[in-house]
Amino acid sequence: MTTLLRKPKGTTGKVHEVSAKDAGWNYVGFSLYRLAPDEAAAEATGDREVILVLVEGKARLTAGGQDFGLMGDRMDVFEKSTPHCLYVPGSSHWTAVAETTLTLAVCTAPAKASFPAQKLGPDGIGQVTRGKGANTRYIHPIAMEDRDVAGSLLVTEVFTPAGNWSSYPPHRHDVDDFPNMTYLEETYYHRLNPSQGYGHQRVWTEDGTLDETMSVSNHDLVLVPKGHHPCAAPYGYEMYYLNVMAGPLRKWRFRNHPDHDWIANRDA
Repeated sequence: MTTLLRKPKGTTGKVHEVSAKDAGWNYVGFSLYRLAPDEAAAEATGDREVILVLVEGKARLTAGGQDFGLMGDRMDVFEKSTPHCLYVPGSSHWTAVAETTLTLAVCTAPAKASFPAQKLGPDGIGQVTRGKGANTRYIHPIAMEDRDVAGSLLVTEVFTPAGNWSSYPPHRHDVDDFPNMTYLEETYYHRLNPSQGYGHQRVWTEDGTLDETMSVSNHDLVLVPKGHHPCAAPYGYEMYYLNVMAGPLRKWRFRNHPDHDWIANRDA
C-alpha cells in the first residue's frame, strides 16, 4: 500500500492533517477542514507560516490579532473564480468560523521571514493558461515567487479539463542546485467534477527507487517527496488540485524528464 496517497478521515471536521514529520520530510504541512455553518477551526502557528485557502464557502476570519471579517465567495471550487486566501505569520494564531458549508485548506511551512497577516486573494491573483491541446490547464498562482508575501510557502491552484494532462511533461524539483533546480517538497489536494470521478497521478524517480501510480478520488491528498509527478484527468471528469510547495529556497526551478522534454520544446 502506498504511503504517498492519503485518504480523507471522514467527511466533516479536520479530514486531513499531515505535518512535515508525518510526511517524513522537512518543510511542507497540509490540513483540510470541512465545516458546517457556525462550526469553527482555530490553530496557533508556532514556528510555521500559514496560508489559508477558502477552497469553497464563506467564513469569518481572524489572524495575527486582526479581524478580517467575512471572506469567500466561491461556493463550488469548479466555479473557477479566484480564491479568497489569507496569510498568517509564525508565532501567531488564526480562527475561522464558517458562515456557510466551508472547505478550508491550511498550508504550512517554516516561518523564515516577517510578513504581516494579510489577504492574498482574490485581489492580486490572476489566471494563467499553461500548455497546449490535451496538455492545457488553468492556473491560479496564489503565492508563487513573483509575489513577495511569504518566507517559505509556494501555493497555487490548477484546473485540468476532462481528458487532459497536468504537471506535464513530467518534471522534478528534488535537488538543491539553484539556479538549475530547487528542492521543493509538494502536496496535491485533489478534487474531481463530477465528484464520483477519479484521476491518476504517478510519482517516480529516474533511478527507479520510487515508482508509484495512484488513482485519486475527490478530496484525496498526494505527497510528492521527490521525482516526477504528472496527473491525468479521464474523459468526463475535470480535475482540480491545490499545490503546496516549500524547501530551502522559495523559488520554483524544475527539470523535465529527459525522455519527455521534447514535448515542452515542441509546445514552446
